[in-house]
Amino acid sequence: MNSRCFRVISELSRFVSVILCCLVLAACATDDSQLAATDNDTVLLFASFRGNGQDGLHLAVSEDGLNWQALRQDQSFLTPKVGTQLMRDPVIIQGPDQQFHMVWTSGWEDAGIGIAHSSNLKDWSEQQFLPVMADFPEARNAWAPEIFYDETTQRYWIYWASTLPGKYPDTEKQADKGWDHRIYATSTKEFKTYSPTRLFYEPGFNVIDSTLIQQGNEYVMIAKDETRYPPAKNLFITRASSLEGPWQKRLAAFTPSGVWVEGPAAVFWRGWYYVYYDQYIDHSFGVMRTRNFTDWENLTPQLTMPPGTRHGSVLVVPRSLVGSL
Repeated sequence: MNSRCFRVISELSRFVSVILCCLVLAACATDDSQLAATDNDTVLLFASFRGNGQDGLHLAVSEDGLNWQALRQDQSFLTPKVGTQLMRDPVIIQGPDQQFHMVWTSGWEDAGIGIAHSSNLKDWSEQQFLPVMADFPEARNAWAPEIFYDETTQRYWIYWASTLPGKYPDTEKQADKGWDHRIYATSTKEFKTYSPTRLFYEPGFNVIDSTLIQQGNEYVMIAKDETRYPPAKNLFITRASSLEGPWQKRLAAFTPSGVWVEGPAAVFWRGWYYVYYDQYIDHSFGVMRTRNFTDWENLTPQLTMPPGTRHGSVLVVPRSLVGSL
């Protein structure tokens, strides 16, 4: 090969390399812009209640997960009509059917829960009372129900905390006035028929306010240790590879020591798992975030919530949906 041919091939090689680099950079820039556009097209929505839950569902919106603004001047979006006619602990998810499904605590000593459905969060179906503890007539309550859609089983799982007096005598004496809870569950495909209620999580101590979020192929449960004597009143993590269990031994509490908390609400947002919780003794709210459920960052000093916010749930929604609200 003569020197002239060698120079031509070298120039062509450099030219091709430059073109390839430009194409790669352009693709990266496109991915980044698409990601930014996706972030900009969605916001966080918080569902909560006020007081004892008598006036119903309240909604708030946030652009960053820290600064929350009440919608509709903090007026109720839905008034409770079933059970004892309270709407505490409202939890909303959007299912694969693109419908919003909400469950809530309908009363302090109801043996069931409330449920309703909506396509737009403004217009709701007729509220129904689900007698989830009907097969356990001794049950004192059904508190803080949650709903979770599981891709593996293609079912909606509904789970809550109930006390069955005398069921766990060793831990009942450590509870507030005998309110010694375990987590029970049912599941459904179409909200017409439900599986028999069964024990879902029994960690060997009083537990309430469980919520689920998926991390990869694992299910992460965040729950409250409700032990009163000696007081725990904190949040912890446990994991399982299936909703059927078994659940791993709980990790140490991750919420601040000495602060009584309840009602965790979890969401994956821009690379972080955010967990909000009700600091109910102080009448305030807290939030922590993590990437792995082991190392936590407390963002509570930066958090602003509408006055009187009580716990519920948080989900990612299209910005256009909030505009219509």
